[in-house]
Amino acid sequence: MKISKVVFPVGGLGKRFFPITRVIPKEMLGIIDKPLIHYAFEEAVAAGIEEFIFVTRHGKDSIEDYFDYMFAHSEYFDIKMGSVCYVRQNEPMGLGHAVLCAKNLIRDESFAVMSADDFIIHSESCIGEMIKHYTGANMVASMNVALCEVGKYGILDVDHETDRLVIAKSVDEKPSIESAKSTHAIVGRYLLSHEIFDVLAGLKPGVGGEIQLTDALMRMIPTHGLAGFKFNGLRFDCGSKDGLLSAILHFASQDEDLKQIVENFYGSRK
Repeated sequence: MKISKVVFPVGGLGKRFFPITRVIPKEMLGIIDKPLIHYAFEEAVAAGIEEFIFVTRHGKDSIEDYFDYMFAHSEYFDIKMGSVCYVRQNEPMGLGHAVLCAKNLIRDESFAVMSADDFIIHSESCIGEMIKHYTGANMVASMNVALCEVGKYGILDVDHETDRLVIAKSVDEKPSIESAKSTHAIVGRYLLSHEIFDVLAGLKPGVGGEIQLTDALMRMIPTHGLAGFKFNGLRFDCGSKDGLLSAILHFASQDEDLKQIVENFYGSRK
């Protein structure tokens, strides 16, 4: 199935990186020489997505400035540009609310949602791999996490599994270790039916006082199903300090010049 539009929810406060995120959006934090949002954008382009919708807010102007520069100086960026537009989220009321803000630009087609926080290194494109397996049911990227970490994620209650899919019968947002139905966690890649907007519009705040996308996915299981896609690739949670640092060190270890710098740094302290 063709997916031509992606929503990037970039209106969050980035509290785990205060105080720097008072002036720099967390999506603009760098992995060596590119901001996180650039890598997510590249992944979407590689998947054949043509329309890019950023759900932003006050204080995030540098994201718009960055992509304006990309359009004006395409000789510096090996990216085929599509159309880019911005929607304002007045208050950071959760991922579900951010997705709902894009309703008028999606209309009646299935679409992708990508979180720049979830930095996924993939041989081609994680969201592109998902699109190849998408049949119209709601789909999320899924990975196994340690039991002690289930409280950080939406967790799938598994009905059955195939080679690449985890078919869910329910989903819980940030469950306790005792109540978690599995360790199959949702990470920041989604393929969604446009009908999710009607569900989101009727939701009351859930966990954390926010409009949770997982609550909408749960309500749609009887009519649309929910599949977790077991993607290939290496994922870093760059919404956390340790995840961002791990991603930077991984990239440095893959570059011969930077690898030598890292080795020299640690070698000098032995």
